[in-house]
Amino acid sequence: MLNGSSIRKSAHPIDRQFLDRWSPRAMSGEPVSGEELLSLFEAARWAPSSGNQQPWRMLFARRETPQWDTFFGLLAAGNQAWCARAAALVVFVSHTLNSYTGRTSVTHSYDTGAAWGYFALQGYLKGYVVHGMEGFDYERTRQVLAIPEAFRIEAMAAVGRPAPVEVLSAQLQAREAPNDRRALEQTVCEGAWVLPG
Repeated sequence: MLNGSSIRKSAHPIDRQFLDRWSPRAMSGEPVSGEELLSLFEAARWAPSSGNQQPWRMLFARRETPQWDTFFGLLAAGNQAWCARAAALVVFVSHTLNSYTGRTSVTHSYDTGAAWGYFALQGYLKGYVVHGMEGFDYERTRQVLAIPEAFRIEAMAAVGRPAPVEVLSAQLQAREAPNDRRALEQTVCEGAWVLPG
């Protein structure tokens, strides 16, 4: 698997792992055991959250289990094309209510995003492909996976062992490289908003 730092360059000093982690699609089709997958969930468990409420929940299916067809059937056709070689699919969900007050939580998505980031980084550090996506049917996911109304479906991720880019279609091969990021001055400002839309 190509390291992102071979292409990406940071404008300020950061740990190389942040440049090296990216979201490939080329996966080998080899299984990942439940125990191996638990190390990614364990990393997510330690993400920061408002009031330590830990609003994230994660539902998953491994390819060699009966749940796989259900999860795989929720994907958009374009994502099914490359996810067919994934070892696992994970749906990230956040609890929308503050567990102390019962009122709507303002930071549930923010906190669940932090858990996803930890999950993705741990996957990279363990040598896996971890690719997040929104290309799946959110309404059907709620129905089929019996997700309660007090939870928001955030995203799905594919996890697998890396493979040569040649396992992908020619169209996807052309996109299979670490991408760059917007310049920091277009994202961060000190004081009141002076950023581009």
